[in-house]
Amino acid sequence: MVKATKAEKKIAYDAKLCQLIDEFTQILVVAADNVGSTQLQNIRKGLRGDSVVLMGKNTMMKRSVKIHAENTGNASILNLMPLLQGNVGLIFTKGDLKEVSEEVAKYKVGAPARVGLVAPIDVVVQPGNTGLDPSQTSFFQVLNIPTKINKGTVEIITPVELIKQGDKVGSSEAALLAKLGIRPFSYGLVVQSVYDNGSVFSPEVLDLTEDDLVQKFAAGISMVTSLALAISFPTLAAAPHMFINAYKNALAISVATEYTFPQAEKVKEFLKDPSKFAVAVAAVSADAGGGASAGAAKVEEKKEVVEESDEEDYGGFDMFGDE
Repeated sequence: MVKATKAEKKIAYDAKLCQLIDEFTQILVVAADNVGSTQLQNIRKGLRGDSVVLMGKNTMMKRSVKIHAENTGNASILNLMPLLQGNVGLIFTKGDLKEVSEEVAKYKVGAPARVGLVAPIDVVVQPGNTGLDPSQTSFFQVLNIPTKINKGTVEIITPVELIKQGDKVGSSEAALLAKLGIRPFSYGLVVQSVYDNGSVFSPEVLDLTEDDLVQKFAAGISMVTSLALAISFPTLAAAPHMFINAYKNALAISVATEYTFPQAEKVKEFLKDPSKFAVAVAAVSADAGGGASAGAAKVEEKKEVVEESDEEDYGGFDMFGDE
């Protein structure tokens, strides 16, 4: 079999990428740092059916995207260009974006702490027996880890934060973790950005629920309303507040002067004779109490009717058919 040249490989890759762009409208941009070929193959198998994973050099991907946009007039695909930075790949999908991102996150593999590697998380060594003989205490002394000898083995006394997130792994830390058999890091494809029909957004958006959206929408409406009220600009959200404030101002003027209007007359009556207000409150309370009393009376009356019906003799025979 004749091996394809570099030029032929580039042409084939360009054709495949353009075909995927035409076929799929949703793309996940994923970081592929420290992901092995076997792990990547397992991810491809897990996503097989409605998703396709495509890796490649950034320059080739950018070139193909640019050529596709020029040939088809699909300018929205150019929004993908700034995302092709670093060691990234593309997952083309027709499925639910949240479900696909969760499926990708399942394929993580534990990895040892190698020298010079930037720690993605904090590494804490928990207290307990290490199983190492006392001759290995020099590792712990270098790292200022308190230990004691218990039954011929080294035992760590207190939890120790060995490596902080963002720090590079040193040779002593890597050697100690290797001796303890600890693989503190795990690597897999990490979704960095989401492309959906020309729109690009952060993957955190996929975790939003309907309640979160309603809450954010309500907060936005509140801010728009506050701004509209502050600058006296009428909007649909601010209009009810403006009408109520205008009514309050007109009512205040009516109460302070002889001017009146229908909606202010009852308020002015209450201010002239506060006893009317007390009578109105009492009437409302009485109506509420009366409704409850009437309901109780109906229940009592129904109970009496049931008891009276139980005392009937059903024409000389009891209800079980005996004379």
